[in-house]
Amino acid sequence: MTEVSSLTGRLLVATPVLADPNFDRAVVLLLDHDEKGSLGVVLNRPTPVDVGDILEPWAQLTGEPNVVFQGGPVSLDAALGVAVVPTGHAVPDGGPAEGGLPGSGLPGGGLPEGGVPEGGVPEGGPPGADAPSAEDELLDGLAEESGADGDGPLGWRRVHGAIGLVDLEAPPELLAAELGSLRIFAGYAGWGPGQLEDELSEGAWYVVESEPGDVSSPAPEGLWRAVLRRQRSELALVATYPDDPSLN
Repeated sequence: MTEVSSLTGRLLVATPVLADPNFDRAVVLLLDHDEKGSLGVVLNRPTPVDVGDILEPWAQLTGEPNVVFQGGPVSLDAALGVAVVPTGHAVPDGGPAEGGLPGSGLPGGGLPEGGVPEGGVPEGGPPGADAPSAEDELLDGLAEESGADGDGPLGWRRVHGAIGLVDLEAPPELLAAELGSLRIFAGYAGWGPGQLEDELSEGAWYVVESEPGDVSSPAPEGLWRAVLRRQRSELALVATYPDDPSLN
């Protein structure tokens, strides 16, 4: 493991100076972070699209709001399931699991009109064609290895503590009795080698510890302020930053 991999499982909280509209007041859960790059999902971007309209078999296992979330501007036709397994099934932290992130493709070429936008990666967002293929490297190696090493139930791969990824191609009933919560994301946020470190040095993100409840927050629109408010530092004051800085 390299030193940068220690950020896996933590939250990136957008600072008020981050100008990219894709990440304005975003809270990103890092699912993988090492010398090859980084991948995460935005936890506070609910869309109007019901999970039942996209992945109906999993709809009964997702919490409120029962909608698909826009995980980021990359690969909007790919779905990721992030789930919390109660403590009895989780194992102590030890870095990201090997073998890739369980995932699935969304039927019909992505979310329907009215959901998240289709298209490429906006300027200032994740890396382009010269970056490592996150889908090829991180969305391979699905159900047959998930949970096979005793780290959790079959079809679930631990990322950090009680938080893990779900193989959305597995039968939902395989996990129904085990999951504490489940959230479905369309797309993800990605960074090439060293790109996230550059953004951190520029003051674009705060890095804080995640909590299992962040994944399934019933009020995702308020997650940015809630995560900052619980910090035992001057970051708690940032939670009072106005939506429109000109009003400050």
